[in-house]
Amino acid sequence: MHQFPRPAEEHLYAQRTPVDGTCGECGKAELATYRVLSEGGWWDVCKCQNCLASLSRERAPMFAGYTPLGLTVKG
Repeated sequence: MHQFPRPAEEHLYAQRTPVDGTCGECGKAELATYRVLSEGGWWDVCKCQNCLASLSRERAPMFAGYTPLGLTVKG
């Protein structure tokens, strides 16, 4: 059985990187890129932080930020 420590933070947040430009839906200049888990796996998205319209969506690496040991061990 795994024993993982309980997070100290009350809420967890995705690291968001601000992007220059304006939203085609609402016209606000509040764009950001970040990684989301959605149908089909992990995606790198660019979304408006005001209305949540998606400007782009690209498939992220299969395991997101995690690299399984089996993929790094050379035999």
